[in-house]
Amino acid sequence: MNAELNSLLKQTSRSFYLTLRVLPAAVRPQIGLAYLLARTTDTIADTELIPLAQRLDALQKFRERILGQNSAPLNFGELAKHQGSPAEKTLLEKTEASLALLQTLSPEDLKLVRDVLTTITGGQELDLRRFGQVANTGASATGQQVVALETAAELDDYTYRVAGCVGEFWTKICRAHLFPDAKLDEKQFITDGIRFGKGLQLVNILRDLPADLKNGRCYLPLQRLDEAKLLPEVLLSPANAQKFLPLFHEYLDKAEAHLAAGWRYTNTLPFGQYRVRLACAWPILIGVRTIEKLRAADVIGLQQRVKVSHGEVRGIIFRSLVRSPFAPAWRQLYAPAVKAVDSGGELA
Repeated sequence: MNAELNSLLKQTSRSFYLTLRVLPAAVRPQIGLAYLLARTTDTIADTELIPLAQRLDALQKFRERILGQNSAPLNFGELAKHQGSPAEKTLLEKTEASLALLQTLSPEDLKLVRDVLTTITGGQELDLRRFGQVANTGASATGQQVVALETAAELDDYTYRVAGCVGEFWTKICRAHLFPDAKLDEKQFITDGIRFGKGLQLVNILRDLPADLKNGRCYLPLQRLDEAKLLPEVLLSPANAQKFLPLFHEYLDKAEAHLAAGWRYTNTLPFGQYRVRLACAWPILIGVRTIEKLRAADVIGLQQRVKVSHGEVRGIIFRSLVRSPFAPAWRQLYAPAVKAVDSGGELA
């Protein structure tokens, strides 16, 4: 990856950039490029000042270029003008440079990158169609209209499309380039990789619940809200705390179970792959710490956007680096309950 786009990657995601930096050089360009392109599609989808139809059209054209189905140059200048972040503005302006890097990949890696981006953009388009009209009308700003997912299956599908598929992609890329001959339970390894991604996304959903509700979207399905006699519009009202918090904690349990599967995945890696282990461990340990903070918060506290501090992140990185050469000490970084690891079903 060239220096300009490497700098752009650093600007657009400092947390992921740390992960990327520690990865072995053999997989860094593919994973970095996939992230950069996915971040571009995410920026397109999130530009709410642009009409929904225009964003969907931009996503379709971008996906066609990724898949090699169209060679027409893309101009996202109009989208770029509406970005509050200079990095995201530059990201849209440098779309052609990012796309050109696809030609540097091997045919096998190119297929994996195209597959994961097709799944991600499909999830983003589904999300836009589900929630986009509410965001454009501004009705959600008053709290009078919130669109929610219908079922647990829809939530599971969404977490796969935008993050679980990334765990699958990561697994296949690393397996092919770093430990192709390692004796592993392939099916379980990929399943745990998918759950790893789903867990990280579910943590994001639970942490961002207050902001999403203000924007007219609710990822907690109506199926469960109805059972708890809750409405999305007043989900975080202190008056509903006794009904809401037990349900919220069930979803925290689900997220933790997914991350526990991710920890099993991390420890299934050949022990000599310490760079990949570190790259996996950091988001898991940060995610688990986020869950602890969410679990301790009341409905008022949740609305302050719970966040792991920079100091805590530095502590996690330091402890993992010190322990990485020593298997027993490493495994003690996080010791999930067995039942959490084995709990893989939907939260119906």
